[in-house]
Amino acid sequence: MNAILAWEDVPIFDSEKAEADYWAENRLDVRLMESAVASASEVSESVTITLRIDPRMLARIKRLARSRYLNYQSMIKQWLSERMEQEFRDH
Repeated sequence: MNAILAWEDVPIFDSEKAEADYWAENRLDVRLMESAVASASEVSESVTITLRIDPRMLARIKRLARSRYLNYQSMIKQWLSERMEQEFRDH
């Protein structure tokens, strides 16, 4: 069985059968699950913002998040956090 080390490694599925076949051969790495739980529990304060997004893009984001069993807003925050860390490392 293959261990999935990053959320980006989980594909978007065309059908429930494709998803079932994928998960029959793959599993999430424990560290990935632990980091998701840890990052959620470390949130002590947040600020609400308004962000305008093209409806088609939002639909695609929601579909992608759903395929990864994530809340789409949490996934967007995770992407922003990862990109911010990358930007700080690169500069």
